[in-house]
Amino acid sequence: MSTAGPQPDPSAIRVMLTERAHALGFADIGVAGIALDEDELRLSEWLEAGWHGDMHYMARHGSMRARPAQLLPGTLRVVSARMNYWPTEARTAAEVLADPSAAYVSRYALGRDYHRLMRKALQELADYLAVLIRPHGHRVYTDSAPVLEKALARDAGLGWIGKHTNLIARDAGSYFFLGEILTDLDLPIDQAASAHCGTCTACMPACPTGAIVAPWKLDARRCISYLTIELHGPIPPELRPALGNRIYGCDDCQLVCPWNRYATAASHPDFKVRHGLDAARLTELFAWSEQQFLDRMSGSAIYRLGYERWLRNIAVALGNAPSTPEVLAALESRRAEPSELVREHVLWALGRHGRVACADAP
Repeated sequence: MSTAGPQPDPSAIRVMLTERAHALGFADIGVAGIALDEDELRLSEWLEAGWHGDMHYMARHGSMRARPAQLLPGTLRVVSARMNYWPTEARTAAEVLADPSAAYVSRYALGRDYHRLMRKALQELADYLAVLIRPHGHRVYTDSAPVLEKALARDAGLGWIGKHTNLIARDAGSYFFLGEILTDLDLPIDQAASAHCGTCTACMPACPTGAIVAPWKLDARRCISYLTIELHGPIPPELRPALGNRIYGCDDCQLVCPWNRYATAASHPDFKVRHGLDAARLTELFAWSEQQFLDRMSGSAIYRLGYERWLRNIAVALGNAPSTPEVLAALESRRAEPSELVREHVLWALGRHGRVACADAP
């Protein structure tokens, strides 16, 4: 659209853009500016405390995370979008967590990987914006670049950052994915969301490992999502019992959040449960061959974990499970596993069941 002719009405553009976003599967969108000075300061303090653990990429990109224009020169605005993922058809989280022989997988990872789906939808939304206004310099991201997505989503009015450091929306809780369009279009900015946690601190004692050390302060080195997904080496032995049966991620701080009574079901079929991961037995998953893991987790966020860490995580959960013949047999079957990482966790688990002499235990 030529800039010399009549300019489209901003409110009409917003209505059409929102309608298109809904058609693409997004629950909501908003527009934020790019000033994140206070968030940059908090990020710097978090990194200086070493709470990012082995996530060296967090420090490597440094201040770029709070400066979108360094990612895309000329950026003036960020369109933030959220897409719900809550799988209502899944076995309830409470039931799985209460069953020590079952494997708990974070609810967001029960279906297909969201990255490709959301990037495609964001690109279609960016293309539509070009039709509505004009061709524009832009890039789309979904966990694929160093951006402070929760801070941007807050400034775009999509929700506030809760004391557990997740974004919360008044009408949808926190079970959603976020994505961004960086653009050089001078779009009208939405009002930032106000916070509504009040005096509630339910998320803090709910964390099994005490990773939420204070309101809005998360020590990722203790977070089960970090330990089971991001950490590449051994899980600290002192934290292993607290993992329970959680083999990929953790939702505990969100499960107790009162705002999640408003959680909305996933609208996209890709987020439906695959391969029975909502009710799988630990021993069943531990018996998978590497090829079975690769075949079944293809297209899943879990695929990135890799087979070795998959077995590492399940070994810990089996160490926390009841000492049944089935559990013991599963662990014994991998006592001589070629991977030193897996073998060490298996021996720890066997030690928990009294099947390894003290001298042999890690």
